[in-house]
Amino acid sequence: MNPPGDAHLRTWTLRFMALLAAETQVQLAWLGERELDTGSVVEEVELLCRLSEGLAERGAFTPENLRDLRAVGRRLAEIDAAGRAGHWADALATDPARDAIRTPARRFLRTTPGDRRQPLPRPVHPHTGDH
Repeated sequence: MNPPGDAHLRTWTLRFMALLAAETQVQLAWLGERELDTGSVVEEVELLCRLSEGLAERGAFTPENLRDLRAVGRRLAEIDAAGRAGHWADALATDPARDAIRTPARRFLRTTPGDRRQPLPRPVHPHTGDH
């Protein structure tokens, strides 16, 4: 039996893969005025890629899905500290790694059962200390 959080993690993974798989212009439109840090996106997806190992063991993803998630994780790990600084929108236009990430993310979405029209993730707003 899958833990209750598996469905949430699976959905979150699908949404981030939808973001990474989207064309640059779609990502830029989604970002709009949001100032989402590249490092935040990379860290979130790297965590989801690591968690996907356990999700696959519990049947939430197939071995093929896991290969694509590992490929995304490897590509993200190649982005150095300098590439993680700044905003995601700025990095989209200048970092060639984005195209290398897009391919396995798209393959993951094509081969994952379920709704293929995954919405892009809700933006994570930075913590300001205000409640």
